[in-house]
Amino acid sequence: MAQAPNIDGILITWGDRLFYPGNRVVKVKPQPRLSGDAARLRAAAIRKRIEATVVRRAPQVMVKVTGGGRSMKAIAAHFRYISKNGRLEIEDQRGETMRGKDTLRELADEWRFGGSLIPDDAEPGHRREAYNIMLSMPRGTDPLTVHRAAREFAQAELADHKYVMVLHDHQANPHVHISVRAESKSGKRLNPRKADLHRWRETFAEKLRGYGIEAEATRQATRGRSRNYDPLWRVKAREDGRLRTTRPAAKSGARAEATLAEAQRAWQVIATALAKSGDAGDRKLAAAINSYASGMEPTGQLTRGGVGLDPLMRPSGSDGRSR
Repeated sequence: MAQAPNIDGILITWGDRLFYPGNRVVKVKPQPRLSGDAARLRAAAIRKRIEATVVRRAPQVMVKVTGGGRSMKAIAAHFRYISKNGRLEIEDQRGETMRGKDTLRELADEWRFGGSLIPDDAEPGHRREAYNIMLSMPRGTDPLTVHRAAREFAQAELADHKYVMVLHDHQANPHVHISVRAESKSGKRLNPRKADLHRWRETFAEKLRGYGIEAEATRQATRGRSRNYDPLWRVKAREDGRLRTTRPAAKSGARAEATLAEAQRAWQVIATALAKSGDAGDRKLAAAINSYASGMEPTGQLTRGGVGLDPLMRPSGSDGRSR
């Protein structure tokens, strides 16, 4: 009789690759071995993430770096843009709120001299002195909850930096604009990379869930997608009729294909293990994964009918289906 698979072990090994920040889908660093209650809790957390993704199809948070100022002139212009020239309320890192054109000038002076001097105009190639971040949720999400979650996000991820934030709730998707000074109070500079952005998405989603809002932060590859999303400047240029170039709708190249294929391989292994579980809930989750996978972008390992089993995964004499 074949030995039952270690479901929790498989979930921890492969689920970490799909869901948790710091673990790249490809070339994952070995994780400490868990046992006992710690392993059960970790596996339970991954089951919840799988259910939220493939069963409830929880909304995905969006966190984008939309640009950044290299001079005080550019930073002040962004203050005016996000506050609608002072008409909308701005909140800073101390939780203090302000409104009006005069406060924008005072804010610019505070940033200009609050650390290394930020020049009024910057030479080409000058380092970024501020980053512009946008946190967004789909239409129908309560704007005030988005604002509260964004505040907690900034307190957690941008501590020791000067920043301001403004809620925009007059458009389809409630979103918060954050402008953060690159240099911290201790002199350390912010330099966000892809791993930082994923961690920021995870943090924002966690803060939203704390208010009872369904929110997930799964990677594109985990969702079986490989899309090119336009940066804000391209969106605005298109709206104004100034966009002169096009870009492919999907990412291309060997790296993008390998990342997508490896994520789908992880889904494949998880679904196969859950289908063999003695727990009815696990088997139901396996079926939900197959249904979800049918909508993923195809790779060599994906079939339109669900997660295609690698021949190496099939027991001898089996057609790959759960008995």
